Parts: sequence; C-alpha cells; structure tokens
Amino acid sequence: MAEFVTLEVSEGIGTIRLARPPMNALNRQVQQELRAAAREATVHPDVKAVIVYGGEKVFAAGADVKEMAEMSFGQMTDVITDLQSDLAAVSEIPKPTVAAITGYALGGGLEVALSADRRIAGDNAKLGVPEILLGIIPGGGGTQRLARLIGPSKAKDLVFTGRFVNADEALAIGLVDEVVAPDDVYEAARRWASQFTTGAGRALAAAKAAIDQGLDVDLHSGLAVERQLFASLFATQDRKIGMESFIENGPGKAQFAGE
Repeated sequence: MAEFVTLEVSEGIGTIRLARPPMNALNRQVQQELRAAAREATVHPDVKAVIVYGGEKVFAAGADVKEMAEMSFGQMTDVITDLQSDLAAVSEIPKPTVAAITGYALGGGLEVALSADRRIAGDNAKLGVPEILLGIIPGGGGTQRLARLIGPSKAKDLVFTGRFVNADEALAIGLVDEVVAPDDVYEAARRWASQFTTGAGRALAAAKAAIDQGLDVDLHSGLAVERQLFASLFATQDRKIGMESFIENGPGKAQFAGE
C-alpha cells in the first residue's frame, strides 16, 4: 500500500496524488511510489487520461535534500538512472496527462510536471530548477525536457540562475499552458482531461508516441515513425467506428470502443 502517492480513479480520469506534507519532497520512496502509480494508471482499463496533483497548497518543492546530502558519488551513480526513470514515469503513460500545479513546483517537482503533456498552474505558482544553488544540476530530466519545451536559451537562464518564475512568466515562456485561480487548478485539469474519456484511446496513444518519439530524431526518421503508427491504427476497431460514423453522421459523433 503506497504511503505518499496514490491513484484515484473517477469518471475515466486517474489522479496521481502526491501527499507527503508539508512540501511533497520527493525522497526515494516518493519517487518509487510515483513510478508505481504511473504503471497502475497505464494498465488500469478505466483510466483514459491522467492528472498529476500535489494538493491545494503545493505541487512538489523538489527532492529531499537531506536524503541526498548523505549520498556519496558512488551511491548516486548507482541510483541516478532509477531516479531519472521514476521522475519521468508520467511521460511513459500512453494516455493524455496534465500536471495541476499549485504553489511551488521546484527541482524534481518541476521535472515531474515537465513529464506531463500539459501543465495548468495556479496564479500563485512558483516554478524553477534551483539545483545550481546546491552545487549540482537538475538530474531528473530537467536539463533535457526544459530545453526541448522552452528552448535552450531560456532553459539555460533558469538552470544557470536557479531563479523562480511566477505563473505569468511561466505562461509567457511556454513553461505552463494555462493559468487559473489556485482554487480552480484541479477542476481546470479535469476539464482538459475529460475531453479524452470517450476518445479513441489507441489513436491518442499513437499520437502521443509519434510526437514524443519524433522529437528525439531527425525529420526523416520522425516521418517514418508517423507512417508506422498511422498504418497500425487501421488494425483497430476504433478506426472503423470513427470512419463509418463520419460517413454516416459527420465529424465528432463517433462512439469509440477503445479497441
């Protein structure tokens, strides 16, 4: 039974809830439980979209510095691959995902949010990767995902300075996609996620895979990925349902089976 990270399922939406008061510091146990929750969301047949949420006051204020301070070079070398995989576990969920951010999303907390497909923040949010102030760098995917999301120049500014950005700046630079009142963050995330609860799940998974895998290769290789995934959908029942519904009733009226 997980202590700090749970998956709650309601109306087709799975909420991965971080709950390690007071700041949801991401120690090794939290990281491992996050990965387990992401796996559960992946295989749960009733979960069509996923929200990652830290609660009403804070998303996650980073890794557990006290735990890391005791680690040697050898110990960190042994766990860094697992640490990266744990914080990136949300990115491996083959369903639409959204991070619902209130308060602080710092260091490893921001790295978790960066693993989601979309980020919705409260106007009280503070985001950043302050690891440089500890004499280290982001190690949970922050240097890579941040640069891909907002560009290398802006990413270097945040990583080099360790400064926090508020919600307005985060929106302006593309670090978050929507800003709402703090009390509305979770419901805004549910509204976005609810669009996909009756969608063509295999097509959504293919779309996500095509975009994510394409970002890691050149255009020619990315187009090859797209071709393969596009063709594979012609083996699905949903493709047949969607096309027949379009011909008979017009767009947007298909009742997909998820197969």
